[in-house]
Amino acid sequence: MLKLRCPNCKNSMLYKSTTDSLDKKVKKCVYCGKSFSVLKSIRN
Repeated sequence: MLKLRCPNCKNSMLYKSTTDSLDKKVKKCVYCGKSFSVLKSIRN
């Protein structure tokens, strides 16, 4: 499980990938609806 942060509304959410490749994955924010790149928004 990865912890992501939305670049638009700054809310954190969990993401579980079905594959190991994250370079082309896109996630839609559950709070504001904006789509963003998973690889660029991984949080520690």
